[in-house]
Amino acid sequence: MDNFWANALWSLAPTVLVGLIFWMIMRSILRADRTERKVYARMEAEERARLGLEAHIDKPVT
Repeated sequence: MDNFWANALWSLAPTVLVGLIFWMIMRSILRADRTERKVYARMEAEERARLGLEAHIDKPVT
């Protein structure tokens, strides 16, 4: 019976590891996109303020 549980664990390990790697990659991509959007919105707001234009507000940047 011990061999059964060891085989079950070893058969699930690759799937779990691939899932974790996929999750980490997707998480980093989404965080990078969110950060890039924040920086771009800040840069655009600074340019608008420098040029004396109104602030462009579609939705709040959080």
